[in-house]
Amino acid sequence: AMWSGLFTHLTESWNNFKGLDPDYITWMDLMEKHGYHTQKIGKLDYTSGHHSVSNRVEAWTRDVHFLLRQEGRPMVNLTGDRKRVRVMEADWRNTDKAVNWIKEEAVNLTQPFVLYLGLNLPHPYPSPYAGENFGSSTFLTSPYWLEKVTYEAIKIPEWCSLSEMHPVDYYSSYTKNCTGEFTKEEVRNIRAFYYAMCAETDAMLGEIISALGHTGLLGKTIIIFTADHGELAMEHRQFYKMSMYEGSSHVPLLVMGPGVKEQQEIPNVVSLVDIYPTMLDIARIPVPQNLSGYSLIPLLREKTESEVSLRAPRPSWVLSEFHGCNVNASVYMLRTGKWKYIAYSDGCSVLPQLFDLTADPDELTNVAIKFPVIVQSLDEILRSVVNYPNVSSSVQEYNKRQFISWKQSLGQNYSSVIANLRWHQDWLKEQKKYENAIDKWL
Repeated sequence: AMWSGLFTHLTESWNNFKGLDPDYITWMDLMEKHGYHTQKIGKLDYTSGHHSVSNRVEAWTRDVHFLLRQEGRPMVNLTGDRKRVRVMEADWRNTDKAVNWIKEEAVNLTQPFVLYLGLNLPHPYPSPYAGENFGSSTFLTSPYWLEKVTYEAIKIPEWCSLSEMHPVDYYSSYTKNCTGEFTKEEVRNIRAFYYAMCAETDAMLGEIISALGHTGLLGKTIIIFTADHGELAMEHRQFYKMSMYEGSSHVPLLVMGPGVKEQQEIPNVVSLVDIYPTMLDIARIPVPQNLSGYSLIPLLREKTESEVSLRAPRPSWVLSEFHGCNVNASVYMLRTGKWKYIAYSDGCSVLPQLFDLTADPDELTNVAIKFPVIVQSLDEILRSVVNYPNVSSSVQEYNKRQFISWKQSLGQNYSSVIANLRWHQDWLKEQKKYENAIDKWL
């Protein structure tokens, strides 16, 4: 969404394996074409054909009637001592590369530049204790960062019982290995370590800002800091992402630079599809009319829309959608004002959710049955943006097609390959039962 400026149902980037076509023209490509010097460093995983076999098979088989844990149980791991500042070494190496590039290259450029730095933190780390290739469920930090976290300030999230969970939430919690018993101390630790990992990420951003300051570039550079998803950190009995709850879908978006007023908090709901037109707007490049997003510049600079854009005004809602693993139905979220509406699959077979974020910021009470008129009006807006029953059906067909073609490519070897994916610990207990469930689905 960020690199294409389009909603997922338009790019058909259905999962981590099915991203953008390699020749898709991103905002960075356009900026390069218009005379910008461009530099990408670090994590870039938006094109098709990447990610593990396990991750894509889990996404394709989400319609199969079985429950298999796809992740290691979330846990914490303390490493090093009070002097260990650089825990996520790969991210620090990339931050150093970016800093050096600013100091050695950017400072000497005669043309404007755009630098992209993609970090992995504060994403959890792989969990080798659970077996090879077993997800990323370890929250890892050093005493240096953990000491920056105030344990007393950490809120322990409230959970509803497993039997009361929305069916999709139950599937997510199960596949994320979170349905077992967790003590309050375990939950508090996971959250504390996550905040410590955020602090380490923050320090990397600080290095970039310092480098721009030292080179005299800070006053003429716009910095945008954002993320592709959040981290539930045991809210709603889940960790990781793949959810429309705030912990997962509400991401940071911080902007600083010339013309951007300091310390302002803009109340509008905005989305990662807005990054594409914003980048072009900054570079004064004409914005394609087919984009799903809207430039953030009018909000940041408090200009009227008509001064900047010929497009219709920004809508009062944002859309998010997800079709990948750990969720057994396509999910669509419409956020407007105090309401969050979440629709699943074809809109009928799985009940929707409605949350009043003003009265219920922790999203513990689904009020969809209580407010049928609001559900109907939000559902109409959602359907005017995306024909979601049709899209869900297309994704189901895609998943089946992809799985069949993968299975055929393996021949007789299919069963032993699938048995060794991330869910091997559950799969091997009742292998025949799960093979039969797949056959029935096909």
